[in-house]
Amino acid sequence: MTHALPDFPWDLLTPYGDEARAHPGGIVDLSVGSPVDATPAPVREALAAATDAHAYPATAGSPALREAIVAWYARRRGVPDLTTDNVIPTIGSKEFVALLPTLLGLGPGDVVVQPTAAYPSYAVGAAVVGASVLSSDDPAEWPAETKLVWLNSPGNPDGRVHSLEFLRSAVARARELGAVIANDECYAELDWSSDEPTPSILHPEVTQGSRRLTLSVYSLSKQSNLAGYRAGFVAGCSELVGELLAVRKHLGLMPPAPVQAAMIAALGDEQHVAAQKELYRRRRDALVGALTASGFRIDGSRAGLYLWATRDEDCWQTVAALARRGILVAPGSFYGAAGAQHVRIALTASDERVDEAVSRLGSW
Repeated sequence: MTHALPDFPWDLLTPYGDEARAHPGGIVDLSVGSPVDATPAPVREALAAATDAHAYPATAGSPALREAIVAWYARRRGVPDLTTDNVIPTIGSKEFVALLPTLLGLGPGDVVVQPTAAYPSYAVGAAVVGASVLSSDDPAEWPAETKLVWLNSPGNPDGRVHSLEFLRSAVARARELGAVIANDECYAELDWSSDEPTPSILHPEVTQGSRRLTLSVYSLSKQSNLAGYRAGFVAGCSELVGELLAVRKHLGLMPPAPVQAAMIAALGDEQHVAAQKELYRRRRDALVGALTASGFRIDGSRAGLYLWATRDEDCWQTVAALARRGILVAPGSFYGAAGAQHVRIALTASDERVDEAVSRLGSW
């Protein structure tokens, strides 16, 4: 019997979306972090060149893709000593996030730890197997029953970035408990305080010579506009990656061969990532200025594709006020009790729509 799953939260936003769409100038949808800019031409060309995909792709990924992932971690994440045994591609990152408790064989009595402000799929994955969820940002609070710890840095929705020191202490605590610890790092290239990516849980200063039970989860949806490709990967402990690969082979969880070819092109080209970051930076700066001038406070939001904003009122009150102005945002309550007075505002709208939002905020 399937364990009870929570209601899909986005259904609650429907009436506010209807109101925003009724605005004379149309809706400015800042509720979902779905890219609006074009997929880079070299990536599309690589996909097209690989469309004669008559044979089954390898669940482990092609040797060229695994080598590209290893090289990317060395070049962009400060992780120099991975091999192809440490990495596997995934069908986007969400399927891996939601399925990891299943792949690990967790069940009732086990505890999955997630951040206090958390992407809902961490809890959904636990619910699928009947495990319990603990929302905690303090490793000292993690109980003996903990079998999986989710970190999310940069964080969705709040843009938090964990330091190497925090990551090291979290990994050490998880190993004391014998728990797998996974950091969802898919916004790492979008650090607004630095030209470098945010710290990885696989950084040598974190792992201290051992990657045991430690995973880094990544997606190309954000940095390369590949959300429609479902292009992700996981890296870390070779023994754990091997065990996950064995289960994934049985389940047939393999990215299509053309997508694997596109991922190689995306991982090898840093120019498009830098250009996309600057597009988002311009939109972010415009929204931050308009929101703060309108009485909002931006908390956290150091990295990633969202602004974690508040007017120190119930989040649904803020959602309603913005919907009346034709702007749709996500209520912070979607991400746990810690978000009750915040809204999440996505940067994933065109320049024209962002400028329209800025104009409407100016008449608050």
